[in-house]
Amino acid sequence: MGEERDGVALTNLDQPLFDGADATKGDLVDYLDAVADRIIPGLAGRPLSVVRVRPGQEPFTQKNLPKYTPPWVRSVSLWAETSKREIRYALCEDRRTLLWFANQRAVEYHVTLAPADAFDRPDHLVLDLDPPEGAGFDVVVAAAKLVRRALADDGLSGVVKTSGSKGVHVFVPVTGVDHDVAAATRALAARAERLDLELATTAFIKDDRGGRVFLDSTRAYGATVAAAYSPRIRPGATVSFPVGWDDLDSVTPADFTVRTAPALLGDDDPWHSRMPAPQELPEDLVAEGHTIPVARVQAMHEGKRRARAQRARQ
Repeated sequence: MGEERDGVALTNLDQPLFDGADATKGDLVDYLDAVADRIIPGLAGRPLSVVRVRPGQEPFTQKNLPKYTPPWVRSVSLWAETSKREIRYALCEDRRTLLWFANQRAVEYHVTLAPADAFDRPDHLVLDLDPPEGAGFDVVVAAAKLVRRALADDGLSGVVKTSGSKGVHVFVPVTGVDHDVAAATRALAARAERLDLELATTAFIKDDRGGRVFLDSTRAYGATVAAAYSPRIRPGATVSFPVGWDDLDSVTPADFTVRTAPALLGDDDPWHSRMPAPQELPEDLVAEGHTIPVARVQAMHEGKRRARAQRARQ
């Protein structure tokens, strides 16, 4: 089964999308087409990484555009320090490009927090809240409310969406350079943690979290995050969906899928309509953040220290 939309040939639309999706490739295409005018503003101008899933294969992340990419797909080349090479990222800025990715079975859409033309100036601060193993969504909601309190205490406001997996993402539109935004993110997580030490933690090492919700402050610099309205490779083909702060208690991530989300949205775009204007980073938040070690680096050093201690005991 196939068809053509906006000059893009769409093939194998009746194939299952992935195991447990309860959706076909055609459902993915239809969903992305239905929300194109809402998902594209969050993708445009930002280096795009997608997660694709081919029949019978494990999902894989694609950053570098393949050689067979149509010439009309816009791109930007950026140096990747980890792999020591230039990566040619897509810029998804129109319906045709989105449909082409959908036909490539690109299910997930992850973007950087800074636009490609101002890569040292992220325009959002993001906290990713991840529940402990076996916990319900209610603990994530409670932790999100801590973050909201910490924001309000410093005169800031943000919006929240389901991650499409088990947690939520809190987005705070800001102005500032990358090292200050990264510092403010760490300080915000630490302040939210201090509001309820039994509920939330900033511990990067899983064994240190003690059954608490992880307030992940590492979405900084070149890190990416699932875009609003992006589908996820999760049971039921869930979607990262905007939720009002006052509605968090009455939803679960499973409510929002490629099948249900278009009807729930109607003609609305709650993500962009609720997004506050960019806010200046409070000096006290930035200053506190610069005293907090970067979680990944701290965890790496701690892991090495524990390994040395283990070897010494043997």
